[in-house]
Amino acid sequence: SPLGGSPDSTAPSEEYDRDGCFSGSAIEKDGKLYLMYTGNQWTGPDHDKDLYQVQALAVSEDGITFEKVPENPVIDPAPEGDIHPYHFRDPKVWKKGDHYYCVLGSRTKEHAGQVLLYRSEDLYHWEFVNVAAKGEGNFGFMWECPDLFEIDGQTILMMSPQGMEPEGSLYHNLHQAGYVVGQLDYETGNLKHGEFELLDHGFDFYAPQTMEDPWGRRIMIAWMNMWESHMPEQEEGFAGAMTIPRELILENGKLKSKPVPELEKRRKNHKGYSNIRVEGESVLPGIEGNAVELKVTIDAKDASQFGLKLRAGNNEETELLYIKEERSIVLDRSLSGKGPGGIRRAEIELEDKLLTLHVFIDHSSVEVFINDGEKVMTARIYPEKDSTSIRFFSDKPIELLQVHKWDL
Repeated sequence: SPLGGSPDSTAPSEEYDRDGCFSGSAIEKDGKLYLMYTGNQWTGPDHDKDLYQVQALAVSEDGITFEKVPENPVIDPAPEGDIHPYHFRDPKVWKKGDHYYCVLGSRTKEHAGQVLLYRSEDLYHWEFVNVAAKGEGNFGFMWECPDLFEIDGQTILMMSPQGMEPEGSLYHNLHQAGYVVGQLDYETGNLKHGEFELLDHGFDFYAPQTMEDPWGRRIMIAWMNMWESHMPEQEEGFAGAMTIPRELILENGKLKSKPVPELEKRRKNHKGYSNIRVEGESVLPGIEGNAVELKVTIDAKDASQFGLKLRAGNNEETELLYIKEERSIVLDRSLSGKGPGGIRRAEIELEDKLLTLHVFIDHSSVEVFINDGEKVMTARIYPEKDSTSIRFFSDKPIELLQVHKWDL
């Protein structure tokens, strides 16, 4: 049984969640912690079609042991209308005024992604308000793991669309994670919003969720993997990792992602350089490692291609390449070791020929924050343990204005 002290506090135990407790969210009410999650049942062999999903609650006095409430499931069945009756999951719950609200991932009967809005006075009795937003055009067949919150008076709807087709350098992952900015009418449940924007331009970033911390910051963490991708860590009994916490800031109608400053407490063994000229390929003594925070400011001067090679050695490297002509940065893991290869691109305009990179390297990941969080690129990589070199390269002279490295 999952109850009574097991760490698997929402493991399958009831008929309504016998084949899986799928993701959801948590909220505090009356000094107790409530988890709202999706109970899944397989009704046949085809897991795309033969399923039945409901929403359930588990409650805890201490945040460790949970009990599923006898009123479960609290949302069942899916609403009437152009709403798929079975694909119906991932509740994100929050409170506004006197009401609780939640958004749920959904699809239409013809398989277009959408998000449903619900309202409740007590977390137990839920009223369907509306389809808050629906995909049109290249917007995928299912929107998973929605999140809805406000920054600076704007409504942000975050979701993970499955099945978007690639467009230019965008949407090359199997599934995406992004957001729209707009205004939610809480009465009608209708969200008027602008264009879809990606949250991360790398390989491994899915199902991001946010929370507001006591200081009013909006903090996001995502799954640092992707469905159906080859994950070498599965052979070790692991199923992925989470990104570092990122603070979200709305600037000129777009979200910027920045590493939370608290991560600085993990720094040790600082090594710094300034005003270093690079042409060809070079290394800096002490700038290396497989668990490293790296901050670099580069003056591109007249170079047309330049960048960094991370986790290099043993004929392995993970390359960050800026291509001036394409005004874009390329993350290339074709030589990164085990696991899938490939490249991803993000468009970046250089101001005054400056490129700033804030990189977190861990044993099997890199998270690259570009130009103060304007774009982020995340990748799982699986090089040899002693592939720890960091190399700088350029086709014409560049200047490393600042290089800071800390071991983590």
